[in-house]
Amino acid sequence: MRSHDSVVGKLPQITLAFWIMKISATTLGETAGDLLSMTLKVGYEISCLILLSIFVVVLFFQLRSKSYHPFLYWGVILATATAGTTISDFMDRTLQLGYVHGTLILFSLLLVVLGVWRLSTGSLSVTEVKSRKGEAFYWAAILVSNTLGTALGDFLSDSSGLGFAGGALLIGSLIALIAAANYFTKIPKVALFWAAFVLTRPFGATMGDLLTKGPDKGGLGFGTIGSSLVLFAILVFTIWWTHRHHTDTAYVAENVDSAERNRNAPVQ
Repeated sequence: MRSHDSVVGKLPQITLAFWIMKISATTLGETAGDLLSMTLKVGYEISCLILLSIFVVVLFFQLRSKSYHPFLYWGVILATATAGTTISDFMDRTLQLGYVHGTLILFSLLLVVLGVWRLSTGSLSVTEVKSRKGEAFYWAAILVSNTLGTALGDFLSDSSGLGFAGGALLIGSLIALIAAANYFTKIPKVALFWAAFVLTRPFGATMGDLLTKGPDKGGLGFGTIGSSLVLFAILVFTIWWTHRHHTDTAYVAENVDSAERNRNAPVQ
């Protein structure tokens, strides 16, 4: 029997679909965060307060849930991505820390979160998250990593000289190398997972800027509203399709097992 503090089965399996949804959510987080803070001219400070409040609300329901709810889970991921976008911009632009200093501060903070998590629970593996404390560390690491990824993505796009497309190509190549290392090296899977998780955020940030910025700035000029709507539709469809496929697969497996048990049952 599961204890009241158990969170077994509340997190999704790490599959190709997971990474597609992660990239979609983080790219949407970039465009939606910019939509609120810049296009709607809400400003970075107020946008941070609004989006962090949304994050706290959806996280509350995620922590209270007793099973995996895909739209709730990805709602929290999306909330960390949008909040991370405005937090990073607030640090880099309003506080004038700059992309490099902001990135270093957030990277150090992520190491602290991961270090305390490791000391407190004994593992950083997402497959070993089995308590509310572990889940709390999990979401803290995700919020910081998505904020870090925004700062790193902005640095690559604006300050490195690579531009939006060049930054996306560089990060995409690094993600591909991590995927290859997962199959062909003995590097710990936990380290590869978190490296990929962090890097998908700057990939989403650079892709988001590529979609929204005008051609005069090296982008495609789709704007924050159009890009956000398209990305939202892609994310919702992918979540729905993945959940439906998983449910159908589980239903078929359950019925196959039931038929097998009935066939092997002794005749009375």
